[in-house]
Amino acid sequence: MDLAALWQFPFFRNAIYASLLCGVGCASVGVFIVCMRIPFIGVTMSHAAMTGAVFAVLAGVDPLAGGFALALACSFFIGPLAESSRMNPNISLGVIFSLMMGLAFLGIGLAPEPKTEMMGLIWGNILLLSGSDVIRMAVVTAVVLAVIKLFYKEFKAVMFSRNLAAAVGVHERMIYYLLLALCGATVTVNLDTVGGLMLFSMIVNPAAAAWQFTWSLGRMFALSTVLGVLSTVSGIAASALLDLPSGACVVISSSLVFGIALIFSPKRRQIGHG
Repeated sequence: MDLAALWQFPFFRNAIYASLLCGVGCASVGVFIVCMRIPFIGVTMSHAAMTGAVFAVLAGVDPLAGGFALALACSFFIGPLAESSRMNPNISLGVIFSLMMGLAFLGIGLAPEPKTEMMGLIWGNILLLSGSDVIRMAVVTAVVLAVIKLFYKEFKAVMFSRNLAAAVGVHERMIYYLLLALCGATVTVNLDTVGGLMLFSMIVNPAAAAWQFTWSLGRMFALSTVLGVLSTVSGIAASALLDLPSGACVVISSSLVFGIALIFSPKRRQIGHG
């Protein structure tokens, strides 16, 4: 069955709409994470959201609420842990990531058979999303983009240097935690698209690919969202045409986009010749 024929089915239209929202939301947050050189935040947040959703299912409550609660809790724990231990944030993220990974698989092991819903949280189930799921994704994505626009100058200052941002009067700690919270909200609402194990690739890969082509933060945002949408939509299309797992296809597509960007990167050539 070709894509035009599939478009008549609501489940496929919902999957395409969700992939568009995933591409825009994850790629936008990913720009800050890539530029601040803390890509492990995407890994940690996606696994925290997955863990919260797993235990929410065990408790019989909304997985989205559980995922966001734990991701938010982790976002406010990462900063103080790094500051109090005087370690690189990536080390703190590694500790939290390993804990979340262990708890997630513990929760999955405690779940009764069948574990269909748990598997959906790990690998994603974008073809099973309802119209209300898509609306929820749209609302969260719109809020994330609105916050980025509202605090764009502050985010940009903190991204350049937290110390300099504080020196010019920016509440850098609040802005940093807000960025972590935005990342937590984005990965939580997108758990069903790619799955908690692989969602971080949609945060890092499009932004890293966009970085290869521009020094301008504004253009990087625009290009990152375009590449994010390209990755998700092409992945869903390949999944439908080839009858392959959708989450895996999206991740492979985003990785291919980054690989192609790296090959043709003018910045890489400039740095190499410099």
